Amino acid sequence: MKKILSTVLAAVFMLSLVACSPAKTTETTTKDAPATTTEKAAGGLIGVAMPTQSLQRWNQDGENMKKELETKGYTVDLQYANNDVNTQIQGIENMITKKCKVLVVAAIDGSTLTDVLKKAGENGIKVIAYDRLIMKTANVDYYATFDNFKVGVIQGQYIETKLALKDGKGPFNIELFGGSPDDNNATYFFKGAMSILQPYIDNGKLVIGSKQKDFTTIAIQGWDSAKAQARMDNLITSTYAKGTKLDVVLSPNDSLAIGIVASLKNAGYGSGDKKYPVLTGQDCDKPNVLAMIKDQQSMSIFKDTRTLATKVVEMVDSILQGKTADVNDTKTYDNGSKVVPSFLCDPIYADKANYKSILVDSGYYKEADLK
Repeated sequence: MKKILSTVLAAVFMLSLVACSPAKTTETTTKDAPATTTEKAAGGLIGVAMPTQSLQRWNQDGENMKKELETKGYTVDLQYANNDVNTQIQGIENMITKKCKVLVVAAIDGSTLTDVLKKAGENGIKVIAYDRLIMKTANVDYYATFDNFKVGVIQGQYIETKLALKDGKGPFNIELFGGSPDDNNATYFFKGAMSILQPYIDNGKLVIGSKQKDFTTIAIQGWDSAKAQARMDNLITSTYAKGTKLDVVLSPNDSLAIGIVASLKNAGYGSGDKKYPVLTGQDCDKPNVLAMIKDQQSMSIFKDTRTLATKVVEMVDSILQGKTADVNDTKTYDNGSKVVPSFLCDPIYADKANYKSILVDSGYYKEADLK
């Protein structure tokens, strides 16, 4: 009888050990569909809401962050929203229901998340705005980004140097493009660039042929390449079709620049004596790096998403340890409800002359990627 009892007790003990053992965590992410997580890792569940997988940079942002967070022992619910605001809101609501500990959000429209982030705050969930400032809510705790005003400054300075404007060269014809008006970063890019270019516009060394210069007129909704191409088509037809030379185009990012390149190519730029104008960009997407190599695009701002991912992981660690996260700006980023404590990483630029050292030698791309 004692022997039977001992056997039963041993079996019960083994079953209890199995029941208390942590299950393996799995996650599947399909393009622009919610990720599925089965169980939190020891570090807890972190929700990461990205805007879309249609742009290379957001894929890299999401994957870099997921990798770094998982290395730290967190489970990551990574969701892409196909640039649809309602899809992003639903995804964030789902993360709140799953009781995530921290939300990292790259907003599609920074002014539409007030209600869902209020719910996050009520559930004690801290929020980090990722690269795009979330507006009109007190329920955003930190902002991690690159110095977006400086992005524009670097683009303006590149134009200034390429055209030797400081040496009094000119006049040159320029056209201006702005980013999506619902992205708070777009105004910082534009203001940064104009802080350099406006004096040359004022003194006549830069001439805006179309006379289109206010942000609402030049902004491209949704950072849409096709819309940028269509606007460039219209500018060429209205202003540059009769032999007037276009010397420079300010483009705030690569998705607009690639549309602009397509328009210029269709208009005969790059053939004969018709050189492409100086053209700026941002993100160093592969097609744009290839365009730089072919002299179709002049430069692109490099924002190493690995650096930003590392900073966000440090913020998450600090938050979950009850500490104040490291920031380097407590004055600039007012979202209409509060000044959000921010950490700004430094951007740099890549062009045909230095892209190998900036992008290949750093391991961001393989040389075979740029063939």
